[in-house]
Amino acid sequence: MKINQVYLGLGSNLGNRQENLGLACLRISESIGAIVAQSSIYETAAWGLTEQNDFLNQVICVATDYEAPEVLAMILAVEQSMGRIREVKWGARIIDIDILYYNDAIIKLDNLAIPHPFIQDRRFVLAPLAEVASDFVHPILQQTNGTLLANCADTSEVIKKQ
Repeated sequence: MKINQVYLGLGSNLGNRQENLGLACLRISESIGAIVAQSSIYETAAWGLTEQNDFLNQVICVATDYEAPEVLAMILAVEQSMGRIREVKWGARIIDIDILYYNDAIIKLDNLAIPHPFIQDRRFVLAPLAEVASDFVHPILQQTNGTLLANCADTSEVIKKQ
C-alpha cells in the first residue's frame, strides 16, 4: 500500500483559534493519518473578506494511505464536526482545512483542485508551507515553495506566533 504525503493548510478566526488548530490536528491524525511535519502557527489578517477577526494559520504534512477524494471527504467531516458553517465565501470560520498538495499530483475534479490554485498568491499559506517544505516543487509552476514565497506578490503581514 502506497503512503501518500498530503500537505494541509489550516486556519481559524473564531473562538479559541489555537485550540481549534490543535483539535483539527488531533482529528486529522485520528482519521486521515499521522502528522509527519507541522509548521509554527502564524497570525495573519483576513484575506479576501477583510472585515473580520485575524486568522491563525498552520501547515501540516500527513502520511496517509487514502486517495485525494477520500482525504477531502474526511477533511469536510472534520470541519463539520468542529462546527464549520459555510455561509459566506472567505467568511469567518472556526476551522478551515485546505489540501495544498497531494504528493506531486495534479488533480482537477469538480470539487477538488490539487495543487490548491492559490498557493502562490497567499503569503499566509506560503510562510508556514515553506517552513515545513521549502524545497518541495509545485508540480504545475515548477518552483519550490521557498521560491514561491520569495516571489509572492502578497505583501500582507504574516507573524510567527509560536
